[in-house]
Amino acid sequence: MTEDVRKQIDKLRAELERHNRLYYVEAAPVIADRDYDKLMAQLQALEQEYPQYDSPSSPSHKVGGEPIEGFEQVEHRVPMLSIDNAFEEQELVDWDAGLQKEFGREKLDYSIEYKIDGVALALIYENGELVRGVTRGNGAVGDNITSNARIVAGVPLRLETKKPPAVLEIRGEVIIWNEDFAAFQAAQVAAGEEPFKNPRNAAAGALKLLDPKESRKRGLRFLAHGVGHVEGIAWKDYLAFLKSIRGMGMPITPNVGKAKGFRQLMEVVTQMMEGVAELPFEVDGIVIKLNQLADREQLGATSKSPRWVRAYKWVRYEAETVVEDISINVGKTGTLTPVAELRPVEIDGTTVSRASLHNRDELQRLGVKIGDTVLVEKAGKIIPHVLRVNEAERTGDETDFEFPAQCPECHSAVQQDEGGVYIRCPNPSCPAQLRETLVFFASRPAMDIDGLGEKMVAQLLDAGLIDGIPSLYRLHEKRDDLLAMERTGAKSVERLLGGIDASRQQPLWRLLTGMNIRHVGQSNAQVLESAFGTATHISQQTVEALNAVDDIGPIIAESVQAWFASEYGSTMLDELTSLGLNMGTPKEARAESAGGTALEGKTVVVTGTLPSLSREEAKQLVRDHGGKAAGSVSKKTDYLVAGEKAGSKLTKAQDLGIPVLNEAEFLQLIGGEA
Repeated sequence: MTEDVRKQIDKLRAELERHNRLYYVEAAPVIADRDYDKLMAQLQALEQEYPQYDSPSSPSHKVGGEPIEGFEQVEHRVPMLSIDNAFEEQELVDWDAGLQKEFGREKLDYSIEYKIDGVALALIYENGELVRGVTRGNGAVGDNITSNARIVAGVPLRLETKKPPAVLEIRGEVIIWNEDFAAFQAAQVAAGEEPFKNPRNAAAGALKLLDPKESRKRGLRFLAHGVGHVEGIAWKDYLAFLKSIRGMGMPITPNVGKAKGFRQLMEVVTQMMEGVAELPFEVDGIVIKLNQLADREQLGATSKSPRWVRAYKWVRYEAETVVEDISINVGKTGTLTPVAELRPVEIDGTTVSRASLHNRDELQRLGVKIGDTVLVEKAGKIIPHVLRVNEAERTGDETDFEFPAQCPECHSAVQQDEGGVYIRCPNPSCPAQLRETLVFFASRPAMDIDGLGEKMVAQLLDAGLIDGIPSLYRLHEKRDDLLAMERTGAKSVERLLGGIDASRQQPLWRLLTGMNIRHVGQSNAQVLESAFGTATHISQQTVEALNAVDDIGPIIAESVQAWFASEYGSTMLDELTSLGLNMGTPKEARAESAGGTALEGKTVVVTGTLPSLSREEAKQLVRDHGGKAAGSVSKKTDYLVAGEKAGSKLTKAQDLGIPVLNEAEFLQLIGGEA
């Protein structure tokens, strides 16, 4: 009988541990909370009736133990140092340049994570069992808060591995999800208590509570992002470490990026910054680390900070306001984006009246209703976004928003991306998609067409004078119709037609940028032109050939190949070719027409303000003459072309003995005229 009880207890523990992993590590729960609670109640009842089968690593002990008298001080075997901050991109450029010099490599391996705004905690496991949880404290000594660490959601009491290391110290952040914090705040207000200002303060306070049961009420969670003292296990790199501990049941910081070289690093950083608003917790920056653990060991640390990591931070500004309505915006790729129409509020000197809610899942996660009071954040380059709802301000008059099943512009049935969160209008002729596509095509990052702004695009569409990108280049045939439009005189029409004609000669990379190919921005477009020369040559490449190009990963390669292979893409290419747009120059002919291959195999950096060339024109000349236009100076740089206010790149080039050219010398080198 007792053996049957033991088997039942073991089965319940295994089932609960499986559900803990699915919920906190995999983010894919398969049962409702109440069903989980029933399993837990069964386990607790059996353990209470048969105490001889109790175990300190049982999932039941995450519910909370008895209050303790105080916390003892514990010395960290590996100091928990702070991280140096960078607030400007140039600071990261300089840091990367210093690392290149240190290692003698131009492209270093980086891992990129969100800087979670939580409370640092070290979890120490011995032979797979959690034996201690220690706060950061002063970096050398912290508080032993094991009793509270045990009840933090996601923290395994026993690692899921058959061969646990003798000692494994995992470091990370204790946080509270924004939605849990909003509910906790509302409960505080209802109880007549002064509510905490932010989730971090609430988490820090919870870890210092002497009663774990009270601590548990705040919904604490843990996300791992670092390693301390270890014995009996090793990894080649940091990403392997994260994969390893995730396999042991430890929740890790989400959406970790990786990059090789500074250019790819900044692209990943930009993408991650754009995704900040969709996170369920607060962050205040991006953490950039050297991925190779041997590189970290070689660099070491100062007395305050490791030399192998930087936090790219931004200043955060917040304000409360009311959601007066929720609208839907249809983007250039057909994505339906819910937008909070806000009661205007001033944040950091600007008036904010709209904030993206990103997608249906994010809208549901936030639980935003029309009429809600919300906390809006504006930080760095990130567009204003809704952090969370202030549930304590609800009156009952708020109304739910129903996400549309049809496109609000063309009424086509919407579709959700396979395996994704975005909902799109599948109609390529949708007026909203067409409008957004044309506006972006004419914008400065793309074709930079003078006289063709958002209002002019709307006028041309309303007048029925354009129906797509090719029709822009036939507008000279409709001069009389243009003059007949409201608020357009001869001067504005000539400016528009002149801007369109001039754009025919824009370099291929600008055209590629404006063609609305998913995942292709300016940088990737320039790489494609440099690698293949012409649009026709790009269209003939396989996914494998595209992926073989530096800085073109598999996702971009698949997107580029699919676009050029599609009927839409091939038709567009043929039409724009016949209309006289610049489709690039074959690499061989490009070098020959440019005056040879003076820079073949050379790496050139352009910096400062040149007398007659823009920086982009100078970079294009580098590419036209067979060279590589790089963004940062390193030992592998062959020339620095410097203008006024060249700054740190000039200093570094001089230190490394790299030839520095002014504009006239640069033009002379490539056979141009000064």
